[in-house]
Amino acid sequence: MKTNLITLLFVFAVINTFGQTPAVSKTTNTNNKTLPPGEQVTNKAVSALKKVPLDEASILIYDYDGALFSYDLESEQIGWTVKATSPYTEMCANKVTISNGVVYIPFINGEIVAVDNQSGDVFWKSRLGNITDQIVLKDQVPVVNNGKLFITAQNQNGSSNIYALDTKDGSLAWTYKLDTPTNDIPVLFFNNKIFVPSATNLYAFDANTGKVLNQKSFDESMHSKPVTDGENVFIANEKDLLFALTPDKLDVLWQFKLDENQYNIKERIFTKDKKIYFAAQGTTVSSVYAVDSKTGTQIWKRDFQDDNVEYITEDSDNIWGYTKKGRLFQLDINNGEIAFELKLTTQPISNIEFPVDDTIFYYCDAGLIKFDLSTKDEDLYYMRTSIKDDVYSAFLKIIR
Repeated sequence: MKTNLITLLFVFAVINTFGQTPAVSKTTNTNNKTLPPGEQVTNKAVSALKKVPLDEASILIYDYDGALFSYDLESEQIGWTVKATSPYTEMCANKVTISNGVVYIPFINGEIVAVDNQSGDVFWKSRLGNITDQIVLKDQVPVVNNGKLFITAQNQNGSSNIYALDTKDGSLAWTYKLDTPTNDIPVLFFNNKIFVPSATNLYAFDANTGKVLNQKSFDESMHSKPVTDGENVFIANEKDLLFALTPDKLDVLWQFKLDENQYNIKERIFTKDKKIYFAAQGTTVSSVYAVDSKTGTQIWKRDFQDDNVEYITEDSDNIWGYTKKGRLFQLDINNGEIAFELKLTTQPISNIEFPVDDTIFYYCDAGLIKFDLSTKDEDLYYMRTSIKDDVYSAFLKIIR
């Protein structure tokens, strides 16, 4: 009895010293039939998946009404269009991925469609769950690797799932129920692992089997896109901390604190040449940061007063982006100095694409804008037949 008491006291001491004992991982479910109807995957193979040459004269436009179409930049004609079946509302809210000439399109109603980039012909269709009265897929980009497509979906019962689908036919490979009902952050594939933020946790799954390899808990919700520099994984919480983690054990290597009253990096983050670049929003000042990925040391910071950076990307050693007030900017990636800045007459609602030198594309409420960097002209390259209010987002992808 005395021995048992001593053992018990020792266990409590260990728990108090090192924190909570690891949570028992929930079983990864690969049997579709045992899932509740709201989480089951239904798929229909239309034709055999094959590698397709790229239609490099076209751009994919995921319009804010939820329709995706291929637009020929030479003939200025729509080639093909794909839409969701009975969507909950007209809304884009997601991004597409091209792999081996196949376009993988997630729709807000939980449908995912794989199509030929040249013809729009469907290879397969899948549906995540049977929910018809809410948004199922939001702010998602399909991550395609090693014959699987990875994506997170929101369920009706107040939960969310990470799904791995077979890219051959869209069938379920594995799924796992996550901690938060609204998981709207894309996942990261790295070292044959899938890194998924959910509530205050970051998960690392075996990409092939869905087995939980690690689960790291934090004090705040983890609400940024996880990225990697090829060695470690970086992710921010919804407030003001960016973390560097080891990919194998999710040990914290360093953490970087944003300036006071700044927060919410979300998807405004990328890595290049062992540096992390990210934009934080703020109450009075929004900033773009450059941080050394090895040490977490700040290299430079560029402030935007009384405005919020909505989007950033990289092209040819320059950082491009725009703000909530429609300021288009170009920063030198080495020092953060402003190379170009202009108040646009049209407000971007999409990513920026770079077709040729001195030209960029973005989407606004009126349609596709071709912006000439030398003349500063905003040319409405494709015009919508109608303009909607309260647009959420659109997405562009040049096929190449």
